[in-house]
Amino acid sequence: MPAADCLELVVVRHGVTAWNLERRYQGRRDIALHWPAATAGLDRLWDCLATQHFDAIHCSDLTRCRQTLAHVMEGREPMAEVHVDARLRELDFGDYEGLCYDQLKDDPAYRAWIDSRGEQPTPGGESTFALRERLGDWLDEVFAAAEGGGQRRVLVVSHGGVIRELRRRFETIDFWEGNVTQAQGRLFVLVNSSGGWQCSSSSAVPAPASETP
Repeated sequence: MPAADCLELVVVRHGVTAWNLERRYQGRRDIALHWPAATAGLDRLWDCLATQHFDAIHCSDLTRCRQTLAHVMEGREPMAEVHVDARLRELDFGDYEGLCYDQLKDDPAYRAWIDSRGEQPTPGGESTFALRERLGDWLDEVFAAAEGGGQRRVLVVSHGGVIRELRRRFETIDFWEGNVTQAQGRLFVLVNSSGGWQCSSSSAVPAPASETP
């Protein structure tokens, strides 16, 4: 188990949806998983997490994340209360939801959004600054629970944009560089020092085949 000043945050993306396969922006749209296309990825994720214990579980309230969590937890004894939280939703893409790159690539407003790394909100949507603010509020609560004792390993089921923002924060990389595919994620090892919680390492979940013993 991690030491008292250490928090292991396992953050995974939901499984594949039809809109993922069609490369459409989903955002806040409540799109369900696409079966059987989602099965293989979720089975690999189940194998990866099957023997791991978590002191707390957090999940976006959108259907695709709740279905992913149900699959990951299938056949396991309940271990922790599940906190369903709208702050873990995907970035709100506003007018771009349901559309794909080929439909948007010649739109000056879309190009400006891309060039701003999402800091400029989409028409009718949300900026990455707003995403950062709501995730910051959620993280403050996670850190407070860890500092209060008893929560040293936490599972989070969320979305691609949320993981991009967490990677930007903890790995200091560009927001657009932090992509993970569906049913995959990151393990952030966070250490509480005098300057607050800092990331000491970040690794892929599940681990690439070449890194698996």
